[in-house]
Formats: sequence, C-alpha cells, structure tokens
Amino acid sequence: MALNKGKHIVKEIDSVLCTIVESGVTGERMNFLRELLEFNKFEVKVEEEKTEGSDTITYTVGVTDLVFNPMIAVYERSLMRKDRQKVSPAYWNQQKEEIENIPYFEYRPKNPDAVNMDDFLPLSWGIRSV
Repeated sequence: MALNKGKHIVKEIDSVLCTIVESGVTGERMNFLRELLEFNKFEVKVEEEKTEGSDTITYTVGVTDLVFNPMIAVYERSLMRKDRQKVSPAYWNQQKEEIENIPYFEYRPKNPDAVNMDDFLPLSWGIRSV
C-alpha cells in the first residue's frame, strides 16, 4: 500500500492472514521493505504475483501483525532504520531526503509597535485587514 492510500487490506499469504504493506512491487523494493520491516521485528510474508503475458515478476509484501498500517507507522515515526534514525516518508518511498529537521512552524518575533491585529507579526507582503 502506498502512503497516499489509508485503506487497510488483509489477505492470506502462505495460509497466514497478513496486512498487505505493498503489492505489485519489484524484487528490489520487496527486499528493501523486507529488511526494513524485519529490522522493526515484524514477521514478513512475501507472495509472488501471477501476471499473464508479462515477463516482469512482481511481489506482494505483507506482515502478520493485523493491526499494522504502514501509513500510520511512517507518519507517526514509529519505524526505525538500521542507522537508528526514524523512517520518514521520503525514506519509505526510497526518495532523496532533502532536509531532516524541518521545523513545524517558522518562528517570527512579535512586532512591539503593533496597532492592528495584522501588525503583531511582520508581514512581508504588506496585506492588512481594515
């Protein structure tokens, strides 16, 4: 399941009910997910998908923990990498992480000469409500 879908899918893999993490993935992606999830102490099950008329082999990756939701686990930062850093959405999607510690908000000091409510924070674009 990609991180843009919050649907929780349960399917049987090797006669065991599993939460589907992702389906239709390549062998390289399957190995990445397997190593990451096994490092976080999940039991991982992999099933080769049967596609007719296609030479590419795809896999379905699942974990035996039925309450596991990959989207929740990634966004609440509960998964760890091998270097003991928390898994970010960019790392999960195997993309380049540009900035690690992005602040939740930008701090700007209050304007001591404020008269209107809009003057309490300095606005660079000069919009005022009157």
